[in-house]
Amino acid sequence: MSIVTEPDLILASASPRRSALLRQIGVAHRTAMPGVAEVRLAGESAADCVSRLALVKAHQVLHGETRRRLPVLGADTAVVLDEQMLGKPTDRAAALAMLERLSGRSHQVLTAVALVAGQGEALRLSISTVKFRAIEAVEMQHYWASGEPGDKAGGYAVQGYAAVFIERLEGSYSGVMGLPLFETAALLDAAGVPRWQVL
Repeated sequence: MSIVTEPDLILASASPRRSALLRQIGVAHRTAMPGVAEVRLAGESAADCVSRLALVKAHQVLHGETRRRLPVLGADTAVVLDEQMLGKPTDRAAALAMLERLSGRSHQVLTAVALVAGQGEALRLSISTVKFRAIEAVEMQHYWASGEPGDKAGGYAVQGYAAVFIERLEGSYSGVMGLPLFETAALLDAAGVPRWQVL
């Protein structure tokens, strides 16, 4: 295999986790930050919301491109408990409240991934169920102090310190991280975007 230096894809995200997951499967890409308000519309289901936002992010980056037109991959993730989407905590109190709600319960993580290219668009949705063990109040406080939950949907990172809270995960581990690789690879393969490259 030759070493790839030119990108084959644009990732419409500033998330280092999503970029790392693409590198994991050998996808040469660059990133672009979409300026999309991540707001749930009135009456919109969580699945419809993440699907719409993934497509909007990809389209916005594609239309803003002035360089070589590459396919654009957009993604959006939501942590859902009792039909409510838990976003990124705004402060310590919000993070602790989220963890308290998640403690000892199962919740869903929905990640939509969309690929937009010259020939059209395609979308896949990953739905995973995550069961948390009971979390002690002091653990929640220490977890917040670690700095990890501040920019994470639902106030936790499956790949970080919060792994010790997770009793069971049914679905896609990478989807809970923010980019389901099974669904992503299917979209890339259908669009002819190379993977398994030496980056």
